[in-house]
Amino acid sequence: MKAIVTVGLKPGVLDVQGKAVASALKDLGFGEVHDARVGKRIEIELDGDLDPATAEEQVREMCEKLLANTVIESYRVEIAR
Repeated sequence: MKAIVTVGLKPGVLDVQGKAVASALKDLGFGEVHDARVGKRIEIELDGDLDPATAEEQVREMCEKLLANTVIESYRVEIAR
């Protein structure tokens, strides 16, 4: 079973990397770009014996303890079978 975690800055938190990406895209001629936000995607392989609800609970705990800085970042967990 695979868990996919998407982590990004919370709304209102300045995304310096996102601003740089948006600026670079504009410089490359993509004038329709208004803004960009940069985040990260983490794929975690889990033992197949876990039921999806337990797997999601464990991955959320991983996010709270290590994968996301919950003061400034939010995260989304997807469990793929």
